Amino acid sequence: MFRNYVYYGIKPLFPQRLRRVVRRWLARRIRPRVTATWPILPGSEKAPPGWPGWPDGKKFAVVLTHDVEGPSGVAKCRQLMASEAKLGFRSSFNFIPEGPYQVAKELRDELAANGFEVGVHDLHHDGKLYHGRQEFDRKAERINRYLKEWGATGFRSGFMLHNLEWAHQLNVLYEASTFDTDPFEPQPEGVGTIFPFWVPRPDSRDAVRKPDLGPPNQAERRGYVELPYTLVQDSTLFLLLGERSPDIWFEKVNWIAKHGGMVLLITHPDYMSFQGVHNGHEYSIQFYERLLEFLRSNYGDAYWHALPREVARYWHRAMPLRPETRERSIGII
Repeated sequence: MFRNYVYYGIKPLFPQRLRRVVRRWLARRIRPRVTATWPILPGSEKAPPGWPGWPDGKKFAVVLTHDVEGPSGVAKCRQLMASEAKLGFRSSFNFIPEGPYQVAKELRDELAANGFEVGVHDLHHDGKLYHGRQEFDRKAERINRYLKEWGATGFRSGFMLHNLEWAHQLNVLYEASTFDTDPFEPQPEGVGTIFPFWVPRPDSRDAVRKPDLGPPNQAERRGYVELPYTLVQDSTLFLLLGERSPDIWFEKVNWIAKHGGMVLLITHPDYMSFQGVHNGHEYSIQFYERLLEFLRSNYGDAYWHALPREVARYWHRAMPLRPETRERSIGII
């Protein structure tokens, strides 16, 4: 964590192009060392205790999310929404409340009216959210105001930095800043599961739930549901590792489907090209559309396609009140 503290402190001093070159070099050095734990982590397919399966007997779940990082990403949101809707999908768009752009209420309302979800993505997206507890608590108050104003129930931090204990300060139904396995992230320790899991407050495993976050199950709880992403991010796959096809996505989807887990993907409209361009900072939207077409053509109605908040609410309804604490394996680089 000290390394991340230093890096995000000096990061603004270096141009984005140089940072991208360094990250690409690091990712390609790491890749040959982690073939035993990425993109598939053996053992992560173990279902949590008491897991009843997905609704209506579906084989696995599919959850699509987008993190919007800059003005160019905001400008592409409507195109991306239309592209997904055309193929019969919907997703969650996570916006930075106090970042490099303004999030128009009209855009949030339009997404919601079309069956999409809006989530909160960090506060400033500067890598400093978890630098200190007092500072985090102050930022959490502002994040909670945006959650309420936007009618959002989910949160994801910038750069997948996370502290699951501190995140209890957020008024959320779910948190989504972790992953089953991803050695390319600044905080590379994974949670080792392809299923959602419960994060109880440290002072009480189950108690009174926070208000207005969705229907409870058979009793009340206090904590939140964690939704780890299970497919490699688009920016890592196409921009850092330089892949020229979504085949790694296809491979992981097949494995998750076999084991009945959750396919959860993070993409970034900022890096998508709707003109078919593929270069060092954009990739063709056709790669993402091929994934959606792969799901439809290979699995039909075998999967439950849901928004993040729907998965979290299902967990509340379906899981036992006091699930056993499962041991999550961590991939070590």
